[in-house]
Amino acid sequence: MKLMRLLPLTAIALASCNQKPTATIAEVPVSPMIGTWKLVSAVTVTKGDTVKDYPVPNQEMIKVLNATHFAFMRHDLSKGKGKDATYTAGGGTYDFKGDKYTEHLAYLNAREWEGRSFDFTVQFKHDTLVQKGIEKIDSLNINHEIIETYVKQK
Repeated sequence: MKLMRLLPLTAIALASCNQKPTATIAEVPVSPMIGTWKLVSAVTVTKGDTVKDYPVPNQEMIKVLNATHFAFMRHDLSKGKGKDATYTAGGGTYDFKGDKYTEHLAYLNAREWEGRSFDFTVQFKHDTLVQKGIEKIDSLNINHEIIETYVKQK
């Protein structure tokens, strides 16, 4: 009789041993894009003329990417005080495959840029990301190449 009571418990214990382990976060490959990136250099090339846009004294910029979205923020280090006060922020979704990166800009304080997509080529070297591509908006008379270099933040 005691053996009959142990039989269901033994069956349950054996059944639990046969389950396959579930995937853990560590097993899922992480895209090299994901993380927080600090802008260290930016140039704009318009009709063959190259302009160094960044670094700018008293400013900093970061870009944050998760699996589906990006956001960037650039501001002055004077907390909005003085003649050089600035704040720029934007974001949206993105696609990334191989070295092709496309931003679908949904938010920007320059609202006329919203709803547009921009194609880039990206390169990774250790903790550095170089993003290069064309920003073209005919209605705003914008047609230039940008080259931005970021360093991944820990």
